[in-house]
Amino acid sequence: DNVKVSVYSGIIPVELVSFSSSIINNSVNLNWITATELNNSGFEVQKSLDNSNWNKVGFVEGAGTTTESRSYSFSDAYSVQGTVSYRLKQIDYDGTSTYSKVINVDINAPAEFKLNQNYPNPFNPSTTVSFTIPKASNVKLIIYNQIGQQVGELVNRNLEAGSYNYTWNAANQSSGIYFYELQANEFKSVRKMTLIK
Repeated sequence: DNVKVSVYSGIIPVELVSFSSSIINNSVNLNWITATELNNSGFEVQKSLDNSNWNKVGFVEGAGTTTESRSYSFSDAYSVQGTVSYRLKQIDYDGTSTYSKVINVDINAPAEFKLNQNYPNPFNPSTTVSFTIPKASNVKLIIYNQIGQQVGELVNRNLEAGSYNYTWNAANQSSGIYFYELQANEFKSVRKMTLIK
């Protein structure tokens, strides 16, 4: 038996090539890639706020046994500021498991209310408007034409602190200059954009 153990201990059942994170809107997106897999039931995604107490936040099914590279992703919405740690617990069909390295994600709220210039500008027919809010706010993002009539409303609800992107499709509007206004609590900002058809 001892011989068998030493023979198999050199085989890595699941070879993890990369494990990375990105922050999009109010979610941490985790991405990982495997080179090979053997009897891989899947990955338990674990999260920690203090790097010692780990909680399961999700499970992503594995590919079983494969010699082909596979890529996986998992999205975790967050509501806290500071540093959050993630790791993967890879679980085999027989219940054995191994842990990935830990990655730390720095989640810091934007420092200020900010309405960015839309992109692209001029545009046809769609453009993206982005803004940041440093605290939970009742947010309205309204679009007006040149004579002050409201022609679009991209947001009208409570949003958590974070960075946001919204797309406006002006396919049914005519060419010209438009204004977009961000209202968030007591903050107000207006910018100009140009639709050219």
